[in-house]
Amino acid sequence: MTTSAKTTWNIDPMHSEVQFKVKHLVISTVTGAFKSFEGGLETEGDKFDGANASFSIATSSVDTNVTDRDTHLKSAEFFDSENHPNMTFKGVLKHTSGDDYKLVGDLRIKDITKQIELTVEHGGIMVDGYGQTKAGFEITGNINRKDFGLTWSMVTEAGGVVVGDNVKLQLNVQLTKG
Repeated sequence: MTTSAKTTWNIDPMHSEVQFKVKHLVISTVTGAFKSFEGGLETEGDKFDGANASFSIATSSVDTNVTDRDTHLKSAEFFDSENHPNMTFKGVLKHTSGDDYKLVGDLRIKDITKQIELTVEHGGIMVDGYGQTKAGFEITGNINRKDFGLTWSMVTEAGGVVVGDNVKLQLNVQLTKG
């Protein structure tokens, strides 16, 4: 019986991004990002199937290109960044077919933890110009913001909802083999 060594893959923040999209007034979409995050995978050797994933995002790093909106998102009505500085994810990467995986695990926002499932496409592995082994992944999924206590809402005079409940997640992640 041979035991594979554990391999750590850390997020390269210079070549990764965490974005979200949410409907505004039900007629258009607002895109935002988080600028400060960390995490990675722990694999058996170089095999990604069954890898343990962990991720942490600084809620105060939210950026929608509108200062007033960002301030509101950091407030107690949304992320409450002062009392909940990070949202976290811990899960397992499961190979489905070809370059496709599912990432299943627990997302914690504020004091609420829910299991979510994200779709993952593995872009490949490459050695960069500095001799570092890199792996690329595109991760997508949806969550309902109200499931995580992000319940602020407003209705317009015409009856339209200001902020949609469904939040689309899109992460482009490059990992560096440790």
